[in-house]
Amino acid sequence: MELKLVSIENPDELNLILGQAHFIKTVEDIHEALVTAVPGIKFGLAFCESSGVALVRASGTDAALVELAKRNAFALGAGHSFIVFLGAGFFPLNVLRAIRDVPEVVNIFCATANPVQVILAETEQGRGILGVIDGVKSKGVEDAAGVAWRKEFLRKIGYKL
Repeated sequence: MELKLVSIENPDELNLILGQAHFIKTVEDIHEALVTAVPGIKFGLAFCESSGVALVRASGTDAALVELAKRNAFALGAGHSFIVFLGAGFFPLNVLRAIRDVPEVVNIFCATANPVQVILAETEQGRGILGVIDGVKSKGVEDAAGVAWRKEFLRKIGYKL
C-alpha cells in the first residue's frame, strides 16, 4: 500500500463538497437533490465509478464547474468518491442536508472553500480516501473579541438574526 496526497484544484476558491457514495445513479440523484434544494443553483459534479469500466461520471448546471469537477475526480481516482463544486454565491450550508438525504451517499469528507488536500491509500486494487486536510492549522484560541466578531459577522451576512 502506498499513501498519496492530492491537492484539490480550486483556483477561484469556490465552495466544494467531497464525499463517498455507492452506486452509479449517484450522479443523477445528487444532481436532482441540488436543483431541488436551491432552484437556479450553479454547480459541477463528478463521481468516480468503482467497477466495470470505472469512469468518472459527471453532471451539473455550469459547464466550467463540471469540467473542474471532472478534473479533480479523475486526479483523485478513488472509487465511489464524488466532488461537487458550487458556483459563486452558493454555499454547502444550503445543500448539505439534501446531499446527505440521497440514499447512495455514505459519507461527507468536507464542505469548504478552503484549500483541500486529500489523503489517499493506493493498493493494487485501487484507491480510497483516508481523510482530508481542510484549510490551515489552528493559530490560537478565540477570545472575547473573537466571539464578538464572529457573532457580528454571522448577523451581517444574514445567517443569524
